[in-house]
Amino acid sequence: MSKKNQEPVVVPSVEQVESELEKIRYRKRFVRTLLNTLAVLIVVAAAAVLVSTLFMPVIQVSGDSMSPTLNHGDILVTINTDNIKQGDLCCVSWQNKMLLKRVIGLPGDEITIEKDGSVYVNSELLDEPYVIKKSMGQCDITFPYEVPDNRIFILGDNRELSVDSRNADIGSIDKDQIIGKVMFRIWPLK
Repeated sequence: MSKKNQEPVVVPSVEQVESELEKIRYRKRFVRTLLNTLAVLIVVAAAAVLVSTLFMPVIQVSGDSMSPTLNHGDILVTINTDNIKQGDLCCVSWQNKMLLKRVIGLPGDEITIEKDGSVYVNSELLDEPYVIKKSMGQCDITFPYEVPDNRIFILGDNRELSVDSRNADIGSIDKDQIIGKVMFRIWPLK
């Protein structure tokens, strides 16, 4: 090989070497920052799923049994609690389905529903401004009905369409079936 055919060896300057080293360091910092960010996002997502599943389930309303209070498509946040009171909106599990209803009676309460749809709890007429049209609905239980221990009596706000504790197939709901008490609606925003 002749010396004429050889290309001259170019030695980079100190500035060029430092510039290349800085690019390599930057890439390493970028990759490390990206991996750390992804790890944090994964942990936050896992924590959010865990919280929403165990403590604050998020549910979407399906159907019209709670209208006008809640409408089809509304998204709600519930909270797991044993502190259930009359008038609370609850999501309950029944035969692998979730029902969203209003608590009318607690253990030991005596429920009576008149033919016109008026509801009495312990012989007192229940004030129900959330019910637009009172109705007996799908009812095949006998009144007065005493709510058994560790159970609740639930009704939908749309009494004509709602299938609830008035129907013997559902009846009163065991407290173990309560998924959560509705805390607030997150969608729609109004």
